[in-house]
Amino acid sequence: MTPMTDTTTTRAAHVAPSTMRAIVQDAYGAPELLRLGRIDRPTITPDEVMVRVHAAGLDRGTWHLMTGRPYLMRVIGFGFRRPKNRVPGLDVAGTVVEVGSAVTRFAVGDEVFGMSRGAFAEYAAAREDKLAHKPEVLTFEQAAVVPISAITAHQALRDRGRIEVGQRVLIIGASGGVGSYAVQLAKALGAEVTGVASTPKLDLVRSLGAAHVVDYTREDFADGRDRYDLILDIGGNATLRRLRRALSRRGTLVIVGGENGGRVTGGFGRQLRAVALSPFLRQRLVMQATEERASDLAPITHLIEAGLLRPSLEDTYPLEQVTEALRHLEAGRVRGKLAITV
Repeated sequence: MTPMTDTTTTRAAHVAPSTMRAIVQDAYGAPELLRLGRIDRPTITPDEVMVRVHAAGLDRGTWHLMTGRPYLMRVIGFGFRRPKNRVPGLDVAGTVVEVGSAVTRFAVGDEVFGMSRGAFAEYAAAREDKLAHKPEVLTFEQAAVVPISAITAHQALRDRGRIEVGQRVLIIGASGGVGSYAVQLAKALGAEVTGVASTPKLDLVRSLGAAHVVDYTREDFADGRDRYDLILDIGGNATLRRLRRALSRRGTLVIVGGENGGRVTGGFGRQLRAVALSPFLRQRLVMQATEERASDLAPITHLIEAGLLRPSLEDTYPLEQVTEALRHLEAGRVRGKLAITV
């Protein structure tokens, strides 16, 4: 017998298949541990929707969740011995095929983007408060690479950095996922932007709106010649002492990430030291902990539709080539973002 849909809890477009194709991860480790399999389709709670995934975003956060490093991540709830969620992927763009009984903002057939559980699959469950309607000017692939990276950049600049019109802003890691949005957002908010990147990526940073660029393979942003009101360090490895040399006397440093620091704490160690040191300084040293909120997608959508913000999508990979996409990301060659098509 065909199972009946309980209309008191969900509203569905059709009877969806009970299984789906998905990337499955049963242990922490290298990209080769990921496999394409067929698993049960997820179920949704009253405050969730089911999304037929058309594209998913790929970023450094997915890489950290795949490797389980730094180990601190496992302690704070991502799964100690193995990933808590077997299907990786957070950023999602697709079409709503089922809605929970408490959902009011979306209906079956709506095109959405945002954050989900297990986006590297044909179907993904997502909370209503982590989704927004997809901007009409974007493809699904473009929309999929917006949510986490753009929200992180926006919160780092507006909430943690307290950016003001006319400020001089330095963005370290300006060619990456978060950095490519940070450059555009800082410019849209009235700042004079300097972007730090490697030689092959300087043209991208300029095209995103940076007034100045620094090639970190040839120049030192902390050589004392320039001081900045706000510095965003995105995935960098500079010491706090060096970062402070580039900061104005009452400037703000926001540490968004870091790839050094060992297997246990990774970049978190540097962030925690910055927070501990800040009360004793005139300068503000803060860390960015991204909150996944659909409300933050509203101003981002407005800027996208106004032509002031655009996703920097380097390439797309089909679902069965997720391993290759992760290797490309791991090598540090990505300019902007990568998307997975489903």
